[in-house]
Amino acid sequence: MHLFQVGIVGCGGIARVHAAVLHQLPDTNIAACADIIPERAEALAAQYGCRAYRSMEEMLDAERLDSVHLCTPHALHTPMAVAAARRGIAVFTEKPPVISHEQWTQLEQAAAQVPLGVCFQNRYNPNVQAAKDILETGQYGALTGARAFITWHRDESYYRDSGWRGAWATEGGSALINQAIHTLDLLVRLMGPADLAETHMVNHHLRGVIETEDTVEAYLRLGGKPVLFFASTAYAADAPVLIELQAEQAALRLECDALEIITGHETQRRTFDLPQTLGKGYWGNGHLPCIRDFYHSLASGKPFRNDLASVRDTVMLMLAMYDQGRKALAEKNAAEG
Repeated sequence: MHLFQVGIVGCGGIARVHAAVLHQLPDTNIAACADIIPERAEALAAQYGCRAYRSMEEMLDAERLDSVHLCTPHALHTPMAVAAARRGIAVFTEKPPVISHEQWTQLEQAAAQVPLGVCFQNRYNPNVQAAKDILETGQYGALTGARAFITWHRDESYYRDSGWRGAWATEGGSALINQAIHTLDLLVRLMGPADLAETHMVNHHLRGVIETEDTVEAYLRLGGKPVLFFASTAYAADAPVLIELQAEQAALRLECDALEIITGHETQRRTFDLPQTLGKGYWGNGHLPCIRDFYHSLASGKPFRNDLASVRDTVMLMLAMYDQGRKALAEKNAAEG
């Protein structure tokens, strides 16, 4: 068995989730980590017995790595992936893979050189896979539409203390690209690619604090069917995400770890045994199977479920929604001075 030598770039909260998974896998070794805040890299290195560096470049110059995990601010994912690809190093990047159309072109070029995976871990949630299997059988008829709600809480300190969130240049957006992108991805995966997106973005509770959106509402048409989409960080708590898929003879409702199948006046509820929750519970439980699958794909040479081609439809939809919503939000912010 090949032991993959792995480097982690960015040593914040989500990096600790990646590190915890990598530490469990029999075919990966955390060889190094890097962060521009030395104390964060040193703390992660001390926990996992690896070497700490002050930059990705320093780490890549000193180490012989098979792969890197990018757990950095959004705008850095693409340039760092490109830098790793130039050295022939495989890339596993946190979401979002890009924040612009220009970055997508650059990332496609990198993905043509090395294996590149995207951390859309909720694709691995058991209830999502069960719903996908049911829909593929057609036992409840064709899909006729869907709706999704993400109502979480992010306050001023979440943005102020980060140094990069809440700005177009570094985060690329907020409620949609950061909190709601996993839900958007599941809708595309379950319904099909978009042929219409009508998007409205607004800043309700963080006006004057961030330049990006705290709320997004959209009417989408995915796979030719209507989808209502709402995401906001203005709620009082981090409520469970709700996705409901309407078929001709039943509704399939995904919430937390459950799948409900609603037919007429009858509701069947299925729950699933879940892997260990790492990080925040509402992130989903899919990090372990997702990262494990990435290394299985590297070892076998088979395509990874979350390769760049597989996320194209989601990313193109997200960027199209920002093309619409960002302009209107900027005009509103300017008018309010």
